[in-house]
Amino acid sequence: MPQITTRVFPSASVESTPVAGKGATRAMLLGPQETPNFQMRKFTIEPGGSIPAHTNSVEHEQYVLSGTARIGIGGEVHEVSAGDVIFIPAGVPHWYETTGDAPYVFLCLGPNGEDRIEMAETG
Repeated sequence: MPQITTRVFPSASVESTPVAGKGATRAMLLGPQETPNFQMRKFTIEPGGSIPAHTNSVEHEQYVLSGTARIGIGGEVHEVSAGDVIFIPAGVPHWYETTGDAPYVFLCLGPNGEDRIEMAETG
């Protein structure tokens, strides 16, 4: 296990990388190298953007920082916006579509360890 130290830094200093979908990126803010139990990622989906239906082998918790989106979790569709909290159990298909004129930005937290991501069918 790496030595864990306190870190304080601007999230804007972390490089974002594209993820599956249209206009979607992810910045790994805190990962296994920095924290013993959880990771924190910041996702941004540009207006008109989306992330297709997929599953993760681990649960994840999300906090919406800004923007609005329609997200599907299992068989339900939710309209979400800044301040909303989302829990997605492991193995449940989910997807995202922005609905506003501003980027949809959210923090995603989950346990460290392997996270197998598989594309899923919608509907």
